[in-house]
Amino acid sequence: MYKIHFGTDLLFCFFAPQMPTGTLIATLLLSAFNGWITTWIAIKMLFHPRKPVKIFGLTIQGIFPKNQRLLAQKLGQVVGKELLSFSDIEKKVTDPENLEKLKPEIEAHIDNFLRNKIKDVFPMLSMFIGEKTINQLKDAFLNELQALFPVLMKSYMNKMQNDLDLEKIVVEKVAGFSSEKLEDILHQITRKQFKFLEVIGAIFGFLIGMVQIIVALLLK
Repeated sequence: MYKIHFGTDLLFCFFAPQMPTGTLIATLLLSAFNGWITTWIAIKMLFHPRKPVKIFGLTIQGIFPKNQRLLAQKLGQVVGKELLSFSDIEKKVTDPENLEKLKPEIEAHIDNFLRNKIKDVFPMLSMFIGEKTINQLKDAFLNELQALFPVLMKSYMNKMQNDLDLEKIVVEKVAGFSSEKLEDILHQITRKQFKFLEVIGAIFGFLIGMVQIIVALLLK
């Protein structure tokens, strides 16, 4: 507080003989306010007006509402081709580690089938299946499944890619957002940055006001 007061006193001492203190303060405050209000309006115009409005023959609309469809298309392209491509999904789905994670559950189902359900399907056959045969069949099924799993999943992913257009889904979802929802999402992300910009606008306005006063006095 002392430093600010001291700096203000120096400023007043420099300009006091040539400009009234009230005029000096009013000029600096108005300049700071002008910088803040200009920045605030610029931020508001990112989202408002939500619908086109004609003023003096000019059509005005918020940047995001006006370009929402274009933003949705660009976002859809990024998500569909770079962030979430089917090739990446396919690699993840067909990864042998996924089958290893499922093996205990699959083995339990096969074991239950060979020991219990096979009696209902093949009553006579179940009489000749012992513990050794059950284990052999179980190992054979698991080995076959291990070879078959990547092939099946790859085929499934190819069919899904033909039926599911990720880019189109993202475009439709983003384009379908209400302007209020889009504004709320962006505000949640950038609220602090917007406030910081408003403060910076006021500071620059204040500094510009000082420069204007100095130039005006030097030109006298």
